Amino acid sequence: MTDFRTSLRVARLADVDGITDLHTAARTAYYQAGGVTDAELTSPEALADRRASWARAVGSDDRTVLCAERDGEIVGILSMGPPYDADVDPAMAGQLYQIHVRPGLWGHGIGGRLHAAFVRFLREEALSVGVLEAWDRNSRAQGFYARHGWRPDGRDRPGPGGGRYVRMRLAVGALERP
Repeated sequence: MTDFRTSLRVARLADVDGITDLHTAARTAYYQAGGVTDAELTSPEALADRRASWARAVGSDDRTVLCAERDGEIVGILSMGPPYDADVDPAMAGQLYQIHVRPGLWGHGIGGRLHAAFVRFLREEALSVGVLEAWDRNSRAQGFYARHGWRPDGRDRPGPGGGRYVRMRLAVGALERP
């Protein structure tokens, strides 16, 4: 589904509270579905940590944060930049740190627009590989990324609730150009 009412723009520091609220709502939905308790997700300390992390990301020189906006409201976010892991060559790969869409708007094409922006970022930076981590209990995210050509690469690390973060790769050269 194509969403013509949603526009993408670079995030500003003034967006950090809205970004944090959206991120909190999205992560609460998928982590609760995977068995993580509400107390672990919505504590004031966790919220303050998320806000500080987003402020750093928006103000960072090596990250890009985009907001998907509809009718003046932030309805999705994308964070991307260089890879975290030392075994991933930053001359070849970029990392999709996070895509979040406001619950209730899932399946409306917003995540697809944000994903397409990440692929454009890779191409503009002449990078041939994308990497990301997805929580193994988030079947919605796993399915979304698989539909967009991502595949697990065999690496994982501990995640919340006894789950794992699975690293996935996307070979950009294999994708059709728009």
